[in-house]
Amino acid sequence: MIRIAAVGDIHMGPDSRGRLRPAFDTPPDCADLLLLAGDLTRHGTPEEMRVVADEIRGLAVPVVAVLGNHDHHDDRPDEVSDLLRDAGAQVLEGEGTVLRCGDARVGVAGTKGFGGGFVGRSAGEFGEPVMKEFVRHSRRCADGLRTALERLADEGCDTRIALTHYSPVADTLAGEPLEIYPFLGSYLLAEAIDTAGADLAVHGHAHAGTEHGMTAGGVKVRNVAQPVIGRAFHVYHLPAREPVRAAARTDRAG
Repeated sequence: MIRIAAVGDIHMGPDSRGRLRPAFDTPPDCADLLLLAGDLTRHGTPEEMRVVADEIRGLAVPVVAVLGNHDHHDDRPDEVSDLLRDAGAQVLEGEGTVLRCGDARVGVAGTKGFGGGFVGRSAGEFGEPVMKEFVRHSRRCADGLRTALERLADEGCDTRIALTHYSPVADTLAGEPLEIYPFLGSYLLAEAIDTAGADLAVHGHAHAGTEHGMTAGGVKVRNVAQPVIGRAFHVYHLPAREPVRAAARTDRAG
């Protein structure tokens, strides 16, 4: 059994230094890795991200993160990502990483993702250049996630996890105002997850949302925004399964 600790939207700043470290020191007793689902800071400043970096530095389990919209606010995503990497985290954007958890190879594919809405109520790549770019950015994020998940399958991972900030499904937004759903996620992420295949999808962003959801293809989705889970992190258990190669996936689809 693979044990995955996950949390997002911790929104740390100088006044919260040390708040999560006692809990983050406990995963070796209950989890094999820690996923951070974005919005780690309040305004995306290096000062704030140094606080996050100190919370995760030297942890006894691997840490994998994506950035959120708050982490982009100061327009220095590369700089704040480097601070996390210096502290030992892997920061993903359209990339994947393979971790060894006991005898299992766990692949994590990550992207911030973006908005746009969900099937039947989504933005289209039409009209003004700014609207087309909005949707194209969502599509680029989803395409990066799909490609990363497919590569992890080719690398023979026993288990694959999709890590995003924005939600791939509307299920986990229940509780948020309907009017802001298009700004909380995109169905393109779910399409990418279902096309490439995954065992679990983890996201944040929706503070007033719901923890449990599922893609149309049957992949479990979990909203781990800290205001939703109400704790330092939540642990999910996944059974290790036989690796699914891309060629086998194509054969079954045909």
